[in-house]
Amino acid sequence: MVSQILMDEAQFERVIDRLTHQLLEHHDFSNTDLVGLQPRGYWFAQIIQQRLQAILGKPIFCGGLDVTFHRDDFRRRENPISPSLTEMPFLIEGRHVIMIDDVLFTGRTIRAGLDALLAHGRPSSVQLLVLVDRRFQRELPIEPQFIGKSIDSIDYQYVKVICDETSESCRVMLFNEKPA
Repeated sequence: MVSQILMDEAQFERVIDRLTHQLLEHHDFSNTDLVGLQPRGYWFAQIIQQRLQAILGKPIFCGGLDVTFHRDDFRRRENPISPSLTEMPFLIEGRHVIMIDDVLFTGRTIRAGLDALLAHGRPSSVQLLVLVDRRFQRELPIEPQFIGKSIDSIDYQYVKVICDETSESCRVMLFNEKPA
């Protein structure tokens, strides 16, 4: 299995810092919440939340949204999908939401995330932040406003975010086939 490092641990840290500061350029977080798509997007959103709280010195709401039953392909898979837990202990009605995911590929997960988000209220606006944007593979007209890294990839390639969740260190790999 041939692989390529897209982002090592040091680059990951720099990308997190850059994305955090880009969010601060556009939001004061008095009326803005973070919502990560389960599972990896929520983990990534919590890292962003911690960095923002350290800079601003105030709490920021961060939720985890499961999109399993909002996906258009959940009944078409050979193996059943295991849903994750939705953790939204706050209301998003009339607030600005930053939806966060690790990898944007076809856009179908983000579409499902928008559907799931509307079950929790009607936000004032929704912006998208992704760690990796696989450009040129979109099936739906979805475009992120905040991007960690954009890559050009081929259909059979697979992007994997490999994280040590206890130390918050990550690296991003590109494989020529789906890793086991």
